[in-house]
Amino acid sequence: MDKVLAKARSGMIAALDVGTTKICCFIARNTRPGGLRVIGVGHQAAAGTRGGEIIDMEAVESAILSAVHSAETMAGERVREVFVNVSGGRPQSSTVGARITVAGNEVSSADLRRVLDECRHRANGDGRAMIHSIPIGYAVDANAGIRDPRGMFGQSLGVDMHFVTASAGAMRNLKTCLSSCHLSIAGQVVTPYASALACLVEDEMRLGVTLVDMGGGATTLAGFADGDLVYTAMVPVGGMHVTNDIAIGLNTQISHVERIKALYGSAVHVAGDEEQVIDVPMLGEEDDGGHHQVPRAELVNVIRPRLEETFELVRARMEASGMPTAASQRVVLTGGASQLQGARELAATVLERPVRLGRPLKINGLAEATGGPAFSTCAGLLRYAALNRPAEPVSAAAAPGSSKSFISRMGVWLRENF
Repeated sequence: MDKVLAKARSGMIAALDVGTTKICCFIARNTRPGGLRVIGVGHQAAAGTRGGEIIDMEAVESAILSAVHSAETMAGERVREVFVNVSGGRPQSSTVGARITVAGNEVSSADLRRVLDECRHRANGDGRAMIHSIPIGYAVDANAGIRDPRGMFGQSLGVDMHFVTASAGAMRNLKTCLSSCHLSIAGQVVTPYASALACLVEDEMRLGVTLVDMGGGATTLAGFADGDLVYTAMVPVGGMHVTNDIAIGLNTQISHVERIKALYGSAVHVAGDEEQVIDVPMLGEEDDGGHHQVPRAELVNVIRPRLEETFELVRARMEASGMPTAASQRVVLTGGASQLQGARELAATVLERPVRLGRPLKINGLAEATGGPAFSTCAGLLRYAALNRPAEPVSAAAAPGSSKSFISRMGVWLRENF
């Protein structure tokens, strides 16, 4: 983690989490030695998004404005740029290698730029927008796993880079929405990577872990090994699917389901489920109209299959990922849907791995209501902004495949990290 996020950024920073069920804005100050302190929070029920994708620009803009305005009012500050998550555009992950000749000479910074440029060109070509391009290991001749090859001698220099890309159209839609709200993009971070920065400790990243973020519209994964992000993926099932299942299964309105989930929902059966009765308003009736009663066991029988399906899909993605074995040995569960009673236990059973529940760490000033797993992504965006990895694109205007923009970014990265 300290390799990929090396430089601290001071002053005020703002993070914007554009999700399927909520849009959240955190404003924080990064002061040393106190670190990050949140001074403004705003969140709004999401509108105009589905499964992480923007489907109604005006509705998204309105929700963003409301969330940002609430945070600005609390902080007493004006936000002009934000670090934003990327959950739409079907993010894809790949690791690409490249090798160049150095003819027995000493490896220089110019050689690093050349091999990074070569790797970038090999990864490009499908017209998708680049979100992350992270070097995860260099090799000089047959010696692999080198962190900094400068000053070493050899015949060849190689690098493996992890790339995360998303649909260029989805990225333009997000940028357009923010521009309409008079906000510019300071940085973009794929959702599970942001959540991982908030929830994981450095030893987990180094020893290997997979972060599973259970959002409203989708479940996303980020795998880490040797301190590096080595894999990202998405499963198109989230908390809203559980909500819809309950509404159908119990014949009630979606507006009543969240309360029912919070009070009685569980992914595992416990003693007394058959005897405990839930009063459920009937679909189509007025608030004071017809109700019917169902045993709590029936609610669990609706919830459990959907979560089992989700975790089985997660397991399949992990097994098919090709990521290092260490990255799949343990799991950290976060996101709003992970708070459902019994979700962690069910995940451990299906995934057959140790599972813990993750929440934001090392972020001061968060109230209990905004310091839980549902706000991991927004907190992680603050961590990313404060530690500021210059290698990433800071503007959606950097076109995929632009050598000039890539070399410029790599130049900044090299100056800041070496």
